[in-house]
Amino acid sequence: MHATDRQRALITGGSAGIGLEIAKLLAADGYELIIAGSSARVETAALQLRDYGTEVIGVQSDLSTPEGVADVVNAVKNAGRLDVMVLNAGIALGGAFLELTLEQHLQLVDLNIGSTVRLSYALLPMLLDSRGKILMVSSLSAYGPTPYESVYGPSKAFMTSFGHGLREELRGTGVGVTILHPGATATEFHDRAGMQATRFGDNSWKNDPALVARQGVEALMSGVSSAIGGDERTQQAGAEKRLQSEEDKARHHADQMNRPERQ
Repeated sequence: MHATDRQRALITGGSAGIGLEIAKLLAADGYELIIAGSSARVETAALQLRDYGTEVIGVQSDLSTPEGVADVVNAVKNAGRLDVMVLNAGIALGGAFLELTLEQHLQLVDLNIGSTVRLSYALLPMLLDSRGKILMVSSLSAYGPTPYESVYGPSKAFMTSFGHGLREELRGTGVGVTILHPGATATEFHDRAGMQATRFGDNSWKNDPALVARQGVEALMSGVSSAIGGDERTQQAGAEKRLQSEEDKARHHADQMNRPERQ
């Protein structure tokens, strides 16, 4: 493929949920897109996004593996240009730490943390050339302990800290970094995490992914360093988390996860 004069964006986890909504907004703004997803529906999403009159490349890849990351990196390099990188791919796991396998925990780490580092390292030179932008989709869970999602919260805390550190290193280069912290959002995310029996299994009270996506894109384009994604209740919850003790945050999260009774 040849380089294009139109701006191009990469969105990981771009075939559903918040990632797809971000892709729609960028497509409507005239960006050509590369979307990555782990399932075959990435092609269905790409077809849908082409209705915006822009070029869309779909890449089915497992970003928890170096090979999957390499597939996405190669697609971006073959396209010849990158102006926006949205790092949105991630998973959660519901259950007590020892009830899940080590392999499950490590796959989460490889996807949520490993792909963030690998893609940033591989594609940051292209963003420096274009004076581009990075949006890292973290979570409100980055702000405290997440018992019964014991590795997920720390993985998002890594992304938040990494994003802020990278933003400072890139000061003066023209590359912007924004970290988005969505609250609970009405997508398939918690269902895929096996959390149907918890408070998070009910989507009726959660944020609209289109709202969260719009807030993230607006923050990115405005050069904001950090934003909370969600309605007024979510914004208030984010403010309160900064004031609570780690112990209180851990107990509250455990209760939302329907902590099992001790025998």
